[in-house]
Amino acid sequence: MAQVALTKRIILDVLKPLQPNALEFARHLAEEIPNCRFIVKVAEVDRQTESLLVEIIGDEIHAEDIYSVITKLSATVHSIDEVEVESTNNSVDQSLIEERSNDLD
Repeated sequence: MAQVALTKRIILDVLKPLQPNALEFARHLAEEIPNCRFIVKVAEVDRQTESLLVEIIGDEIHAEDIYSVITKLSATVHSIDEVEVESTNNSVDQSLIEERSNDLD
């Protein structure tokens, strides 16, 4: 059995324009990224931008998808501030995958 590392939690430092506001920003993330919970905290506000701490919690987070949605909202990820990853045994035996693949040939 293969080991698989699953990302369970990420905290991102995000810089975004004042609009959409933090509530709308969080709702857009939740609508675009299924099976995750989003906690958004406004860390700093200046005349044209807001800095947010965005916490994402889920069973298997795909960071690339989150970055894509953040970019669509005219925001940028400044840093990854915290990450929680869990190692787990893959429940599918690799030999079964290879065997099924050979059956398709």
